[in-house]
Amino acid sequence: MKIDVLVIGAGAAGLMCAITAGQRGRRVLVLDHANKPGKKILMSGGGRCNFTNLGVTPANYLSANPHFAKSALARYTPADFIALVEKHHIAYHEKELGQLFCDDSSKQIVRMLLDECAAAGVRVQTDCAVTRVRHGEAGFSVATAQGEVHAQALVVASGGLSIPSMGASGFGYELARQFGHDVRSTRAGLVPLTLSGKHQEHYAELAGVELPAEARCGRQSFRGGLLFTHRGVSGPSILQISSYWQPGDDLRLDLLPDGDAAGWLLAQRAGRPLAELKTVLADVLPKRLAQRLCELELSNRPMRQYREAELATIGGRLHDWPLTASGTEGYRTAEITLGGVDTDGLSSSTMQSKRVPGLYFVGEVVDVTGWLGGYNFQWAWASGHAAGEVA
Repeated sequence: MKIDVLVIGAGAAGLMCAITAGQRGRRVLVLDHANKPGKKILMSGGGRCNFTNLGVTPANYLSANPHFAKSALARYTPADFIALVEKHHIAYHEKELGQLFCDDSSKQIVRMLLDECAAAGVRVQTDCAVTRVRHGEAGFSVATAQGEVHAQALVVASGGLSIPSMGASGFGYELARQFGHDVRSTRAGLVPLTLSGKHQEHYAELAGVELPAEARCGRQSFRGGLLFTHRGVSGPSILQISSYWQPGDDLRLDLLPDGDAAGWLLAQRAGRPLAELKTVLADVLPKRLAQRLCELELSNRPMRQYREAELATIGGRLHDWPLTASGTEGYRTAEITLGGVDTDGLSSSTMQSKRVPGLYFVGEVVDVTGWLGGYNFQWAWASGHAAGEVA
């Protein structure tokens, strides 16, 4: 079979690239080894797909080259994707912090993309693994489970290593290396953190306890929900900071991010002198957590027995509670893969390889990783669109 553009990967970036190229009149085929397209789209946002974020900027992305994402993000913005969503009459809402979700189901986003593919004459073939890729003067020769495909341009949109149960693999990285590209070391991102030893014992009984908090690592901090699990900690604040944390890094939690803990404790001593510290803390923290903090470090006495300096120390500790994580839950539960195809080998405006004409890398397989909250989908739309405009 001879076509103009072959896209490997029927996820967000691959489908967007195919649509854009198809609208230019290119003959496009999308191949995916999975049994249906858009699997990660379907599971995202609790089944409602957090499809973009109103506040997208290049600063919301991690990459060895922080400037690489600027061009694609500027040329295909959240407003562009929202216009597509509205064209298909998909109802959506802003949940928080600029995060946009479908009112109904993420299936609507996948259906929209497939309808756009059909309108642009794009063929989408699932259950079709790629077994070999070769490049020559005439373009690319790709051996698949269903025969040989010859294409002028090849777009690699195969994703990263996160959530292997959905078929994630290192295929895109292997292909990049085959064609002389460097691949930056990968690790799980937007992932729960694990505790071990005495640190895990300290908090194991708090599994299921949830509260608003701020997680800090180095100069980076994120505010959001914190959830204690049987193995460690999770929740939006932890998932966010996990992309910046590595084993051995100092991790701190602000358990009362919206107030002055020391001043509040002094007021409580004046107004409730006979109340114990754990009882007072249970007014602003989950009861089980308040008790555990007192057992671990804060002590527990009637408020009148604490000196002002002691309460100031306790307040400071609540704003700067140390948490010693030992690792992450890994790719099994990670929402994204950090690292990937080195951007030094790619054009930032087209996603095309600087080494092999007609070869493109888009989406998660590239060393560009967004924050939690729709940023990674916007990178998928933008990078896929950038490649689709020229492939």
